[in-house]
Amino acid sequence: MSTTLDPTTAKKRQDFYDRLGPHKLAPLWEVLKGLVPPEPKSRAVPYQWKYDEIRPLLLESGSLLTAEEAERRALVLENPSFPGESRTTSTMYAAIQLIMPGETAPAHRHAASALRFMIEGEGAFTVVGGERTIMRRGDFVITPAWAFHDHGNSGNEPCAWLDGLDIHVVSFFESMFSEEFNDQSQTITRPEGDALARFGEGLLPMEGGSRYGLTTPIFNYPFERTRKALTATAQAQDPDPHIAVTMRYANPLDGGWTMPTISAWMTYVPKGFETQPMRSTDGMVMAVADGRGALKVGDRNFAFGLRDIHAIPSWTWRSFKAIENCFLFFFSDRVAQEKLGLFREERRNPHA
Repeated sequence: MSTTLDPTTAKKRQDFYDRLGPHKLAPLWEVLKGLVPPEPKSRAVPYQWKYDEIRPLLLESGSLLTAEEAERRALVLENPSFPGESRTTSTMYAAIQLIMPGETAPAHRHAASALRFMIEGEGAFTVVGGERTIMRRGDFVITPAWAFHDHGNSGNEPCAWLDGLDIHVVSFFESMFSEEFNDQSQTITRPEGDALARFGEGLLPMEGGSRYGLTTPIFNYPFERTRKALTATAQAQDPDPHIAVTMRYANPLDGGWTMPTISAWMTYVPKGFETQPMRSTDGMVMAVADGRGALKVGDRNFAFGLRDIHAIPSWTWRSFKAIENCFLFFFSDRVAQEKLGLFREERRNPHA
């Protein structure tokens, strides 16, 4: 309830506020509604990066400096609401990284957890904790927090992938650390496919767990397997009105999300299917693994195709329509919100 103050009362209050300042105090009642609004209002805005439009710029960066010079040659996907802040959503960082044939991105590690979603090219690989894995289109690859990692390209064509990191979550807690490796690349100490063989076949070792704390011991979830699981599920049940056919990437040790601060999942929207609007408190990044369709976020409409990337702000209505069979990769801070008891979602009833 707002009231109009008489000039004398208004002046007394302002004089009081002026005297609070030198003591580093502020009146809560003047800012309370902004601190505790009736519902979230994200500073981020819906946005789309058309891969075909930005690809020439990405390749041009490959002629300007080497991966070794850059350490990580990546173009940050900056949400227009956060110029210069390297934010794609309010909490998530995303970028497209390029590795040219024969290059190596030097080994380092950091407190931030990272994911890679392979977009283009053949021959890209990453080495995590002494184990190398080839990254193929649509693969979801994890770099656990504080694990040494380097990337390379043993093929004959440029390779590009989507990076996703929880940099802004870690920075909020002022807990960021990083360290360079003592060589450009790591020595391979484990056979390729070791992690997937140990933990990704519906079996678990009798003893031992993840080398990476709360992060899954699997660090490559191949698109071939994900796609097969989604299409098989679609044959067994009708798509959900709001999430179509969605499956989340899971930690085999506890069934939870793959990382402690980043959730990742993939949605299959069959050709001709249109989802009903829903919204949730996690701002998310969406990348198109396959197909063409339409995305509505708030009052914005985007026609999307293969490799396009999108920012979907928190607590903003979203829905999808598939022109072709669509496979859509998502990541967000949902897992962190769930652990803190903050996550909430709302779905519009299609029959209302």
